[in-house]
Amino acid sequence: MTAVRCVDICKTYRQGDQDIKALDHLSIDIEKGDFVCLMSPSGGGKTTLLNAIGGLDIPDSGEVWVAEQRIDQMSKGQLADLRLANVGFVFQAYNLIPVLTAQENVEFVMQVQGVPAKERRSKSLAILEEVGLRDLEDRRPAEMSGGQQQRVAVARAIVSRPELVLADEPTANLDSRTSDELMELFTELNKNHSTTFVIATHDQRVQRYAKRLVRMRDGRIVDDIEQDAA
Repeated sequence: MTAVRCVDICKTYRQGDQDIKALDHLSIDIEKGDFVCLMSPSGGGKTTLLNAIGGLDIPDSGEVWVAEQRIDQMSKGQLADLRLANVGFVFQAYNLIPVLTAQENVEFVMQVQGVPAKERRSKSLAILEEVGLRDLEDRRPAEMSGGQQQRVAVARAIVSRPELVLADEPTANLDSRTSDELMELFTELNKNHSTTFVIATHDQRVQRYAKRLVRMRDGRIVDDIEQDAA
């Protein structure tokens, strides 16, 4: 089953008096359960592609399909509903809510989804244990290390078992050991739950964990390689 399909998508940004092609007639299919790493130099288009897949940025032309639904023609409300139900996001800056504990941050998406309080608590504690933070559920972000905060962000992204997880530079603020631990966690989640991962990164260490390595340049795919993951 195809989890993501992009068909001939283009996206141009205006920068000063120049038009910058962030995506240039790009097409890609990503199967359910795949683990894809998007690699490119700065400005190569990987983050724009990730945002297009997540419905955070709408291409100027072409088609984007997620969970067998065409999303580039959806309203903002429809996109919000699709993301809530099908897509988990992991951002470089974590995007945790400072006044909430780790458990409350993980519960936040479920609260928006209308999940009952007892079920939210049970699921949030279970996922925090899965990511190695079961004893830190009452700590706020400022009381945790960068790696711990990123694990909370991952737990929040996956607690509702989305079909697709999108991660933008998830290891950028982490040391090499913590980066490896995070990628091993992603690998286990991909293996155990068939969650589709698409990760945009500059980090050369991340690529060895991917099943599929997609290199981009100037808004185009220049290499698409299947590989044996670490």
